Amino acid sequence: MPPKAIGSIKRTLAQGPDLPLQEALSLEHQAFLQLFDTADQTEGMQAFIEKRKPNFTGK
Repeated sequence: MPPKAIGSIKRTLAQGPDLPLQEALSLEHQAFLQLFDTADQTEGMQAFIEKRKPNFTGK
């Protein structure tokens, strides 16, 4: 699994439950935006298209 995504998931889950819904959704949205344009996201999509196991680097 991509290291940046795992870290982001853990942070969001740790912070989110105590926030009002709108703030929690905003936190989730920010995490999505930060992760969307990463090398690991590109690798994951390419591996899916090529039907192979992804090689995540944490970038």
